[in-house]
Amino acid sequence: MTEHYGYTPQKDALAKRMKRIEGQVRGIGKMIDDDKYCIDILTQVSAATAALHAVSINLLEEHIAHCVVDAASSGDDDAARKKIEEASAAIARLIKS
Repeated sequence: MTEHYGYTPQKDALAKRMKRIEGQVRGIGKMIDDDKYCIDILTQVSAATAALHAVSINLLEEHIAHCVVDAASSGDDDAARKKIEEASAAIARLIKS
């Protein structure tokens, strides 16, 4: 049986966003291969980074809204604590990047 997560209803939209980001990253590689101006490359890197951050925030929101809330409402304190710790660790990783 396939497990469903909070982002599952948005899976197609997320996959489409990731394909677009993949194209941006390939374009950055081509810019480097073509010896484009460094500031232009940095601008594109910034755009790709922002796009990845947007995906990350969306996934984090879905994790909290579904996985954390479901665990908290289940009455299983250990499961709820684990999901909250996962969310906190993900937030810490996002802040570092």
